[in-house]
Amino acid sequence: MPETIAIIGAGPLGRWLALRAARGGFRVLLEDVMPSNLHHAHEWLRQALSPGWLLEQLTPGVPGLQEPEAKVLGSSHDLSVSFVSTIEDAVREADLAIDCVPDELESKLEIFCLLDRMAPPRSVLATPTTRLSIADLASCTYRPDRCVAIVAEASSLCEGATEEIHMQTTSKTNPEAILLLERFWSRLGFLPRFALDPAEAANSHR
Repeated sequence: MPETIAIIGAGPLGRWLALRAARGGFRVLLEDVMPSNLHHAHEWLRQALSPGWLLEQLTPGVPGLQEPEAKVLGSSHDLSVSFVSTIEDAVREADLAIDCVPDELESKLEIFCLLDRMAPPRSVLATPTTRLSIADLASCTYRPDRCVAIVAEASSLCEGATEEIHMQTTSKTNPEAILLLERFWSRLGFLPRFALDPAEAANSHR
């Protein structure tokens, strides 16, 4: 059974991650509290699917979004993307949860606390950030060994401006979390690179 990926936020980065992850063979749950964002993501994904793929499942979880018929585009490959309107529904079975909220401390702390409370203990939490310390964010959760930062601007990812993905870990990061993220990014076509959070690295040399 493919790993389940929860993506929080159906903006440009969330939509792009959902498409790439589904193409990589993952089961994807895309969440947004705004029905209009889910509608837009639904249409964007329909248009972005290239010939040769099968849209197996688009299961909306919001009122007014009609479930489309499965559309065969010429292959037996499966794309599985479900749309949900609550974080709880998105992370209930998630192996990896990626938030796409603004790169601001208050927003990140709020979403990390929600994900930590609602996701299974095994779930890895990953957050795109170029400003914040993953060690600080991880220390606010009950799973500091399963929190990793994706060091990239949303625009650079969506535009395919990079072939490598740089991630920051902490001294507590579980090797299983690193392996999961290595597998995830490799299947998306990127070369994953890991480094220790600079704040922790600096402290270790004092």
